[in-house]
Amino acid sequence: MTAEVVAAVAAIVLSLVGLAGIVFPVLPGSILVGAGALAWAIWGASSWGWVAFGVAAFLLIIGAGSSWLLTGRSLQLRKVPKWPITVGILAGIVGMFVLPGFGLPIGFVIGLLAAEWYRMRDLRQAWATSWATMKALGVGILIELGCAMLATGVIAVSVLTAW
Repeated sequence: MTAEVVAAVAAIVLSLVGLAGIVFPVLPGSILVGAGALAWAIWGASSWGWVAFGVAAFLLIIGAGSSWLLTGRSLQLRKVPKWPITVGILAGIVGMFVLPGFGLPIGFVIGLLAAEWYRMRDLRQAWATSWATMKALGVGILIELGCAMLATGVIAVSVLTAW
């Protein structure tokens, strides 16, 4: 196997695992997609590898930055502190082991709702802020995923046109 083939496989596998890492935030998704693009740029057979890396890096930075800014702004407007989200993340991690596959989102929702209920002492208000938090995080994930999918497409085109 040549270095170019290994780089192509690594670029595509890292990109696909990165996309999954954005949807199921256990892995650093955008970073993995960027690592795949960088591997292709360094060891790939395409003269367009560095161009693909630059475009992919730009898209990934835009996606991650937009996700972070929009989600943070939305949560600030709702005055949701960070600790209920942290509780939700920890409960999601536990849920991932208790119920493989769907435990992460179920655990996150239950943990977030429980933390908000504890914080507000009112289940209706807790559900309203939990729902707003989940929507904000969902929009952030969709933006980051969309940009990462475009970056993966750029990498794939660069890999496919190398031969």
